[in-house]
Amino acid sequence: MASQTALVMRLLASAYAVAEKAGTIVRRVLHSGDLGIVEKTGANDLQTLADRLVQKSICGSLSKTFPKITIIGEEDLPSETVEEDLIETGTYDVILHKPCPEEYSILKEEELVVWVDPLDGTKEYTEGLLDHVTVLIGIAYRGKAIAGVINQPFYNYQMGTDATLGRTLWGMLGLGAFGFQLQDVPEGKRIVTTTRSHSNKLVTDAVQAMEPHDVIKVGGAGNKIIQLVEGKASAYVFASPGCKKWDTCAPEAILHAVGGKLTDMHGNAYRYDADVKHMNSAGVLATLRNHQYYASRVPQAVLQALPSD
Repeated sequence: MASQTALVMRLLASAYAVAEKAGTIVRRVLHSGDLGIVEKTGANDLQTLADRLVQKSICGSLSKTFPKITIIGEEDLPSETVEEDLIETGTYDVILHKPCPEEYSILKEEELVVWVDPLDGTKEYTEGLLDHVTVLIGIAYRGKAIAGVINQPFYNYQMGTDATLGRTLWGMLGLGAFGFQLQDVPEGKRIVTTTRSHSNKLVTDAVQAMEPHDVIKVGGAGNKIIQLVEGKASAYVFASPGCKKWDTCAPEAILHAVGGKLTDMHGNAYRYDADVKHMNSAGVLATLRNHQYYASRVPQAVLQALPSD
């Protein structure tokens, strides 16, 4: 079966299995009681043992099965042998049985770039805001995010000790997105989700310009995109540099797979080629519906402060 399946579907099926293992690692580190926290550039830019182990697991697992793909991970880790217990070689067979969209059916390994955020929402992870935390694996082709996997390691954690923890969402352009119930916000409501710990005047001005009925401040780009597709928010507004390509590649693919849109604050698409700069310098604007309305509301002063790449 696998040998006749399109490469990108095998990669996506592997990424799903790898993301599930990553979720297990993230939970295990938390339950150990020792997060192994280090500051990278300051108190709002942290790295934990889970970040390090998960990145090793994802990069080691995917490169073992697909040695010619380019993998770009958030954490700057030394090259070293990955422990065998971090390697995941399984696949999620449900994906292997899905039809590959025609335009992606003959892609080669060397044409694909995988963007990895091993722990999106690290600060929230260290503070116990576990529903904000995600693991992100995005697949790009010719600069475009075409498929992605989001694992929520602590999904259901507030449902009590008997609850089954974790879930994995995935999607692909031309195929759709799975693992959640697609919903719209209530009719006529404008609910904006934005950063919890990286706000500034530009962010606040852009959010207020949307004339929202409600503003939700949460951590993690993956978490915010889940809010969009599950009908909890209408727009994700972050008018500031700070978000990186590994934050947005997987979420963008899932959002676009269900008809949504993610751009910079000018309405321009980001590119995910191997050689692009990692920072999303012109902010992030994402919506499930009515992207043009939100893009048209961005203040001129915000646009001038955030030149598009």
